[in-house]
Amino acid sequence: MRRIGHAIIVFGYCPVNGAPYQGPVSAIPLAPSGAKRHFVCEEAYMADGGPRQTGYGIDIKPHAYDPFSNPEYFEGVLARRVIAFLIDLVIITVPIILACIFIFLFGLITFGLGWGLFFLVVPGSVIWALLYCGATMGGPASATVGMRTVDIEVRTWYGAPCYFLLGAVHAIAFWVTTSALTPLVLLVGLLNERRRLLHDFLLGTVVVNNERRAALLRHASALLSPASRRE
Repeated sequence: MRRIGHAIIVFGYCPVNGAPYQGPVSAIPLAPSGAKRHFVCEEAYMADGGPRQTGYGIDIKPHAYDPFSNPEYFEGVLARRVIAFLIDLVIITVPIILACIFIFLFGLITFGLGWGLFFLVVPGSVIWALLYCGATMGGPASATVGMRTVDIEVRTWYGAPCYFLLGAVHAIAFWVTTSALTPLVLLVGLLNERRRLLHDFLLGTVVVNNERRAALLRHASALLSPASRRE
C-alpha cells in the first residue's frame, strides 16, 4: 500500500527581507517518508499583488590565494614582515622623538610651562600611528612604507585591497595581540600555510608578496623546474 505524504499548513509569521510577514505559510514535503525531505516556503505577496522575495542570500567568498597552487605569494613573507615592521617602527618613532625634543626646548624657553605638552605625547603618538597605518595600508599599494620596501602587501582573504579603517584596526589588533600574548604569538604564522598571524585571522586579512615579487618568484621557479633544465 502506497504511503501518502502529508501537507502541513502553519499559520504564523515568516521573515521576509528582515521584516515579519503575517499570513499563512505552507511547509510542503516534496518527498515521501523515509527519503530526504525538502520544504519550500510560499512566496509572500505584497499589498499590490506583486511577489516579495523570501529567501536569504549568503555570499561566502573563497580564499583568493592558494598556498599550494600559488606558493610564490607566501614565500619569505614572515621574514619580510619583520623587516617591514622595523622600518615602519623607525618611521613612526622619529617624528615622536623630534616632537619630544621640541617640547623639551620649548619648556626651557617658557621656564617649564611648555613641558606640560609632554602629556600630549602618548595620545598624539597613538593617533599618529593609527593615521600612518590607515593611510598607507589604505593607499593604492595596500601596504605601509616598510611593506612596500620589501614588496609585500595586505589583502582581505578574498583578494580585495585594504582600506583606511581596516589598516588602522589592523595596527591596533597587532599591538593588542603581541602585548597581551607576548611576541611568541608570532609563531602562529609558522603553523598555517598562508603565514597568517593571529590578528590576520581575527580581521580576515592576509599578507602576501605583491604582484611584482610574485611574478619574479614564479619566473625563477619556472627556470629551475626539471622540464626547463632538460630543455
